[in-house]
Amino acid sequence: MTRYSYHASHEQFSPAALLGLAQRAEAAGFDDVFCSDHLQPWAPRQGHSGYTWAWLGAALQATRSARFSTITVPGGWRYHPVVLAQAIGTLAQMFPGRVTWVALGSGEAINEQLTGAPWPAKDERNARLQEGAAIVRALLAGERVTHRGRIVVEDARVWDRPAQPPLLFGAATGVETARWLGSWADGLLTLGRDLARLDQVIAAFRAGGGTGKPVHVKLDVSWAEDDSQALRLAFEHWRFNCLGSDVNWDLRQPEHFEAATRHVRPEDLHANVLVACDVERHLQHLRELAARGVAAVDVHQVGPLQDEFIEFYGRQVLPALRG
Repeated sequence: MTRYSYHASHEQFSPAALLGLAQRAEAAGFDDVFCSDHLQPWAPRQGHSGYTWAWLGAALQATRSARFSTITVPGGWRYHPVVLAQAIGTLAQMFPGRVTWVALGSGEAINEQLTGAPWPAKDERNARLQEGAAIVRALLAGERVTHRGRIVVEDARVWDRPAQPPLLFGAATGVETARWLGSWADGLLTLGRDLARLDQVIAAFRAGGGTGKPVHVKLDVSWAEDDSQALRLAFEHWRFNCLGSDVNWDLRQPEHFEAATRHVRPEDLHANVLVACDVERHLQHLRELAARGVAAVDVHQVGPLQDEFIEFYGRQVLPALRG
């Protein structure tokens, strides 16, 4: 059965506010909580960017059974993969069965380049992603690692680990990256708004070696009392993330995203966000995802009505999906 997670957006809400939202999401019936791992928000008006790994520990302690995960970057800019493996291992060891997977990506400049390291082209970032993932996987398996490549590791090991290491998913929005991930990642994380595009990405992942591996998707939604309000809130709060991966990778400051989205119109949001007040439209899209064998859907309410959205899903959407 498909699992449904509540998306805790560190770019949009303070860590304290997100802690309460995660508790309410679990009480409402969400299976899991998935969060971003940013150093900066997408735009200044979003105004937040809490430290994910501290928050995850607090949120796991503050909830009862929900599983938690995040998407992070092992390429060695903000996190060296040895430090990342230690963070993952510690959480998974303290909360058995509740940190079962982590998604890994090649990163965006807005988060990674602030350490002062050069920001390379996509092919180099992908190479560092694969290299970093292999290091994290080996350390979580209990190996003692020395590695001298793009990333250097000298005789490292992680002392506190879970009995079952979390799966390491790869994140992709494009067909070629998904095909490449199929050869080495334990699963795929991708986007779930455009179903035709999703079919292509899943097929490429399977063709590249991902047959039998789980697929998770992130679905951006905007719910409100009526569709016009839902569209307005999506435009005000989430248009900054609708530029496409090629642009997202390389813009370096929140102000750059704000400037780059001045041309975006409210109606443009429909391509990236499910804008709907009607329960049946949410159910139809989520059932389409489940029919494709998607193992988990991370539902991100992109606007500010978080409590109302949690109540809406808890009363009308999640029970119908499981009915």
